[in-house]
Amino acid sequence: MTYNAVNTLERFGLYLTVFLTGASVMVIELLGTRMIAPFYGASLYVWSSLISVTMMALAIGYFVGGRWADRARRSGLSLIVALAAVLTLLIPWLTRPVLLATDPLGLRLGALVSALVLFMPSLTMLGMVGPFAIKLATSRLDGVGSSAGSIYAVSTLGSVAGTLFLGFYLFPLLGSREIFIGTGVFLLLLAVSVAVFEQKRLAMNSAIVSSLSLLVIGLGLLPKIVDAGHFQDRSGKFRMLSEEESLYGWVRVIDQPARNLRMLTSDASMIGAAGIGDGGNRLSYQDIVGMIPALRPGMKRALIVGLGAGKMVDVLQGRYGIETDTLEIDPAVAKAAGRYFGFNPGGKNIIGDARYEIRHLRGPYDLIIHDCFTGGSEPAHLLTVETLQQLQGLLSEQGILAVNFVSFAEAKDNLALPSVAKTVDQVFPHQSVFISEPGKDFNDFIFLASNRPLDLQAKSLFADQIGWLGERRFQVDKSRGVLLTDNLNPLEHLQVKKSEHYRSVLVDWFGADLLVR
Repeated sequence: MTYNAVNTLERFGLYLTVFLTGASVMVIELLGTRMIAPFYGASLYVWSSLISVTMMALAIGYFVGGRWADRARRSGLSLIVALAAVLTLLIPWLTRPVLLATDPLGLRLGALVSALVLFMPSLTMLGMVGPFAIKLATSRLDGVGSSAGSIYAVSTLGSVAGTLFLGFYLFPLLGSREIFIGTGVFLLLLAVSVAVFEQKRLAMNSAIVSSLSLLVIGLGLLPKIVDAGHFQDRSGKFRMLSEEESLYGWVRVIDQPARNLRMLTSDASMIGAAGIGDGGNRLSYQDIVGMIPALRPGMKRALIVGLGAGKMVDVLQGRYGIETDTLEIDPAVAKAAGRYFGFNPGGKNIIGDARYEIRHLRGPYDLIIHDCFTGGSEPAHLLTVETLQQLQGLLSEQGILAVNFVSFAEAKDNLALPSVAKTVDQVFPHQSVFISEPGKDFNDFIFLASNRPLDLQAKSLFADQIGWLGERRFQVDKSRGVLLTDNLNPLEHLQVKKSEHYRSVLVDWFGADLLVR
């Protein structure tokens, strides 16, 4: 292959190719978490896996691409882009079998191996574009530094543009599978354009043949790739009523007629449940939370952080007449709660991130229910000293904060529960802990915290309610815990066992196929 000096138009086309492939790198990396999250959760481990795989793939691509560019005679840049395109198209097709195959490896290793198999091939090919472009853009030895700097600068700008375009515009409009498919098709068309340049400029007749062949292969795979995203439960045990991909996860409404159960899930986590026939709440921990207003009669305002199916709103407004504001980060969850679970906000229905919105809320609230800690990944930033202090500032003098937390009761090495207790104790002078289902290790734990002592034998409670609550009192050794702060918060690490156990429970119940998009 003979490389001659490129003119201004050709250099622009070369830079445009590098810019677009750089954007594709970030699209694949960011969307990778959305492909894995329904099965492994959107945890720190999933993000760490994707970032590590991207860095490894680019490093290998730079190395191999440089050697290939120096030795290439019958293959060029168009072949690299075309191969990257086909490998990108294969990602949605392979996601389900790869995730199911890596399930036995556990949360951390499973997420890493899945990322390696699914995303490393296409990202490696995209990493090879830079060295090829540098070779094409360099006509003299003394111009190598300038060419290399310009190519990598343009590629990085492309990555920035891809990140912003995906997050601010594209992702809210299209699903991740559709964006993957669109990226693959776009790269195929780009490869053909580059092949035309190579045929005319470098007399590489094989370039157009290779690119067109891969274009035909890629387009031929499209029907199977599109069909791979449609799952049907062949067992007949479940019925999918709704499925929507939001910025924060796959939100599904699933019926299990045999148990008269309707479930609301976000990725691999159940966040709400109700009876299909009567619409009644089916999460037992909410029975405890539903008694809180009786401990302090006269509550007028409440705030729920983490809406779920919205059943607690029914209790607070319908049973006690408490005006209830709700705060939920995911609009798809709020929409599903209203459409399938009868959620009807009586107060403000706020959609936004809790840490941001809490700063702009005005109290006082007599009751705040903090219900963001499900069986899936942990939003650890919502359970720190600083967050609890913000919530404390919204409470009335007699107000109560209720925190629902999923963990293990009996594990001796489980520091998550003591750490939550220690953190709550740092902010509130009084707290009581209840277990949802006594006798079970894996459980919901409800922390009640207040600036004033809690009377668990209040006259407003019936005798059987006092006994029922007393049976669920739970003692936590706070001294073993770690104080959770914005600066140091190992909660997600402490909850790995919980996340793995919860996912195995859902796999046994639903079947692994139902958790994979």
